[in-house]
Amino acid sequence: MNQKYKPLFDSFTFPNGISLKNRLVMAPMTNFSSNEDGTVSDAEVKYYARRSKGVSMVVTACTYVTRDGKGFKGEFGADTDEMIPSLRKLASTIKEQGAKAVLQIFHGGRECPPDLVPNGEIVSASDVPSERGNAQAPRALSGEEIESIISAFGETTRRAIEAGFNGVEIHGANGYLIQQFFSPHSNRRDDKWGGTVEKRMAFPLAIVDEVKRVTAQHAKEPFIVGYRFSPEEPETPGITMADTLQLIDALSAKDLDYLHVSVTDFWSKPRRGIEDDRSRMEIIHERVGTKVPVVGVGSLYSAEDVVKAFETGVPLLALGRELIIDPDWVEKVETGREDEIETKLDLGAQARLVVPDPLWQAIVNTPGWFPGVQ
Repeated sequence: MNQKYKPLFDSFTFPNGISLKNRLVMAPMTNFSSNEDGTVSDAEVKYYARRSKGVSMVVTACTYVTRDGKGFKGEFGADTDEMIPSLRKLASTIKEQGAKAVLQIFHGGRECPPDLVPNGEIVSASDVPSERGNAQAPRALSGEEIESIISAFGETTRRAIEAGFNGVEIHGANGYLIQQFFSPHSNRRDDKWGGTVEKRMAFPLAIVDEVKRVTAQHAKEPFIVGYRFSPEEPETPGITMADTLQLIDALSAKDLDYLHVSVTDFWSKPRRGIEDDRSRMEIIHERVGTKVPVVGVGSLYSAEDVVKAFETGVPLLALGRELIIDPDWVEKVETGREDEIETKLDLGAQARLVVPDPLWQAIVNTPGWFPGVQ
């Protein structure tokens, strides 16, 4: 191995005592490839098996915690105990390759396609539609429904434990329901769940508390609980970097195992809320200090890209698109073959890369999403 990359292969231990064999994580990526009934498909199992060998931890695509939270066609479910055998198959596949398996748990809120949810009724913090084209206005959740969804995140955590996962990641990013409660764009409530920035945090923090409670009750060995968030929103009003710093202060006090920042580019800078020329990742990492480990991500393709990001002090780095382009990325760096890493998608290599057809079609029909796809 080139000594420059050796620090990427140092082990890492979470606050709860679980140890990772290196600093490289597979990022959660929707693959649109589950069965119609919400179970994990054979194609998905093969896709994860192909990518779980080198990294130390795999965060799965998101799974819905309630039936009305299904956000994508081909998303797998964890909303009932009948789904536990399906979840177990996924957890076992990842762990057999030597990686820790973390289930990302989620509710799509107003971003759910109406045709995927019961009665076509989408829900959110308030009845404010998303700004994406032709979005349907959601129905504002009642207080009782909010409590029920919080419980559902806990129940899905229990299922993850029973299925053999090593942890869960609470998906509070990318504009979905948890973020919708934190955002002043989507949350216009005037009860205990909205209004001030502190009240807009109430739902995310209640979910963290419930997931931690269930973990303490059901996990017989250390179990990872992480939280993913998007630091800013383009909407006005929307989440600013100043809001996010308040959120991560609160999250840092919750005894979480990690915070995972969702950005497209590791080096992207704040848009509004604070004056700082550093990247959001560096600002967030400095803010949390030693209180909770940070997972960084965002357009890291080459070994050089990754080691440069690691030099900021962020202890764990997630690879998303890059592990679709080159599933052997980690092994190549570890064996001194970083010059052989592919950083642009080979459009003739679907079978070799073991990418399920729905995901492949989404990639090749979305120019600019992946390097090599024009």
